[in-house]
Amino acid sequence: MRRIRPLTLLLPLLLLAGCTSDGSGTDSRADNDRRWQPRPGVAWQWQLSGRLDTSVDVPVYDIDGFDHSTKTVAALHRADRKVICYVSTGAWEDFRPDARKFPREVLGRGNGWEGERWLDIRRTDVLEPLMAARLDMCRDKGFDAVEPDNMDGYLNRTGFPLTAKDQLRYNRLIARMAHDRGMAVGLKNDLEQIPQLVGDFDFAVNEQCAQYDECAALKPFVTARKAVFHAEYELPTSRFCAEALRLRLSSLQKKYELGSWRRAC
Repeated sequence: MRRIRPLTLLLPLLLLAGCTSDGSGTDSRADNDRRWQPRPGVAWQWQLSGRLDTSVDVPVYDIDGFDHSTKTVAALHRADRKVICYVSTGAWEDFRPDARKFPREVLGRGNGWEGERWLDIRRTDVLEPLMAARLDMCRDKGFDAVEPDNMDGYLNRTGFPLTAKDQLRYNRLIARMAHDRGMAVGLKNDLEQIPQLVGDFDFAVNEQCAQYDECAALKPFVTARKAVFHAEYELPTSRFCAEALRLRLSSLQKKYELGSWRRAC
């Protein structure tokens, strides 16, 4: 920090008094929303299936919002972990407890995963209250952040004529709803719209950018001092870690089922 004359130092010190760095690779800011902000390079664990392994010594856990309780989130907090709530916001899942609340007219083609179908994200009149309930669940369980999945339907065969404009509108709606509940929110994949959305999201979550030679597209998040949580499934760490470390990504090798197994860079 450059030197400042004493008379000009008081105001910055007062502003900085509410900002501390904790062990989770974040800046905790005493602003109106007090949202968590993960920083580039922070280590993480991503587990969406199987019995949760809480022994992984990393500061950030990304886990399923429906499958885990307030008690589990609280236990992770006591261990000085930040916890991200995985929920699908762009696809319907027939195995979720709220599945019957989604009218058939908003359900599109399958998205490649058993029991899942793309949603018509243009129908915010229907989807906003349903997603609000899911985000309320994350907040009420004490999660620090949200990983909203299936946020790039406009690039896929959804069964609906979705446009890039539709996706921007919907993704910003989800981000705003998470922020309104005091939680950080990550942009899942959707690399093409990062330049427009980096200001709306607090971090990114990416799958397989190394395999498809796309990791450079995530630079705007790192430049903005926002973490990029990255996973590869088909490449060994020897094929992507050097680039990941250079780009300051938080990178893992995982298996498709996203159990507890991990190999970090």
